[in-house]
Amino acid sequence: GGITSRTMLASVLPTTALAFAPAGPMPVRSSAIRMAEKSKSMPFLDAPPELKGTMAGDVGFDPIGFSTRRPEALTWFREAELKHGRVAMLAVAGWLAVDIGIHFPGAEYEGLTSLTAHNAMVEEGNMKFLLFVIGGLEIIGGLALYEQAEGSGREAGDYMFDPLGYAKGKDMDELKLKEIKNGRLAMIAFSGIVTQSALWSKGFPYF
Repeated sequence: GGITSRTMLASVLPTTALAFAPAGPMPVRSSAIRMAEKSKSMPFLDAPPELKGTMAGDVGFDPIGFSTRRPEALTWFREAELKHGRVAMLAVAGWLAVDIGIHFPGAEYEGLTSLTAHNAMVEEGNMKFLLFVIGGLEIIGGLALYEQAEGSGREAGDYMFDPLGYAKGKDMDELKLKEIKNGRLAMIAFSGIVTQSALWSKGFPYF
């Protein structure tokens, strides 16, 4: 009787176990076995999920996490970066031009450096005109951003401004990449030039 009971139990247990076993191999989530994609600019950090490489110059650099905190504002961030980069490129060229001796004609401009020009222009009243021009440009930019937010399809930084036809027949992706790279470099360069000028009070080449 004992042998018969043990035999029946041994035959039932495998069947019972199979009832609770999966029908096939357990599915493995690809994300569990695949390492997170790393940032191209900072390989020791994970790439920000919102930066998919679709924008020119996107190398996954966002250590503070702006794109993650406000992904809906990503196009606005690109607009701001382009604007600051363009202004910085003009600023570097203008700063160097003044410091190598290129001035407007007139006694009030003689002997000015880029470092001293601001206060002198405020005293002369020239900054009022500049404020008017910049104000007008900001209004135009604000209208473009408003239309973009309303779904106009406008790309960040695109003001259809190419009076010399420079971009005609050229690779736009390449031009966009060059612009963003030069703009980023100019922002760093302008900060360095101003700091060096203020610390050492020397003109070009600032050392």
